[in-house]
Amino acid sequence: MTEATTTRNRQPSMADVAHAAGVSAQTVSRALRGSPHVNAETRRRVIDAVEQLGYRYNSAPKVLASGRSYTLGLVLLQAGGYYSRSAVTAGVEAAAGQAGYSVSIATIAELDTALMEKALLKLSDQGVDGIVIAVPLISVTQRMEDITRDIPTVTVDGSRTAGAAVLGIDQQEAGRIATQHLLDLGHRQVWHVAGPDEWIEARQRRQGWQECLAAAGIDVPPPLQGDWSPESGYRQGRILAMIPEVTAVFVASDEMAFGVIKALRERGRSVPEDVSIVSVDDIELAAFCHPPLTTVRQDFYRSGATAVAVLLGSEHDAEPALAPASLTIRSSTAAPQ
Repeated sequence: MTEATTTRNRQPSMADVAHAAGVSAQTVSRALRGSPHVNAETRRRVIDAVEQLGYRYNSAPKVLASGRSYTLGLVLLQAGGYYSRSAVTAGVEAAAGQAGYSVSIATIAELDTALMEKALLKLSDQGVDGIVIAVPLISVTQRMEDITRDIPTVTVDGSRTAGAAVLGIDQQEAGRIATQHLLDLGHRQVWHVAGPDEWIEARQRRQGWQECLAAAGIDVPPPLQGDWSPESGYRQGRILAMIPEVTAVFVASDEMAFGVIKALRERGRSVPEDVSIVSVDDIELAAFCHPPLTTVRQDFYRSGATAVAVLLGSEHDAEPALAPASLTIRSSTAAPQ
């Protein structure tokens, strides 16, 4: 039975082409994109298999001729901050659309390298011309390295691979300047509600907080663990409200800070009269909560748009490096009474 017979009743897949050519699916993807990492003989076998099976790469014959799909991939995490996820997506889609590209989104349910590999392979099989990663895995696998080395990749404060450019703010500096702001106001101690430990950003912000306190000769209190949600901030805020000596708290995200403020108020602790709160993100609601939130700014929409500019080679529009962190001071912080 021939390969053509086995795929007669269904659309042939990249796996079918790989089997017929005697190579991996990843090699097929590279060959069809015109990657220089595939030798002429291997490319010939892949093209022969494509023609034999009638495989339509990315459902667009022009891709075979041009080597471009005019599609960019975006990897997102289902959990995490709603505002950051939606803003990054909007920035990527707007910039891609202006450049004549569509966006294929691969979403993973949790922080897991196997799921990340699957998402990247999905985008690779679709023949995307570039990938934006907005997933904060700390560790990467060899397969992830291989895919992001072959396909231009930019991470938006997400997974770090050897072949990917990194955009965003300096998260460690964000933790330092947030903590230093509270110390400069006269607070003798700063507590911390941290993000999930598996997130790169959470670890870096916590490290900045720890370094700032250590540099000031202040013993570092144990961080309280959140998960980016307002509910987790609320839970940790109830604990902080029962510690009379707490006068200042650095919260790792705006959404958690909303929960902390609610919990403090319910326990009779006012912000900023009794407890000052500073956080990170500066989402749109930060300026409209009560009191308006002092926070380190991240422009998620701009990061998504800049990631596209970097992928498409618009160097004059791109900032392919970490941006300095900047603090937006509002009414949630004040000198201790």
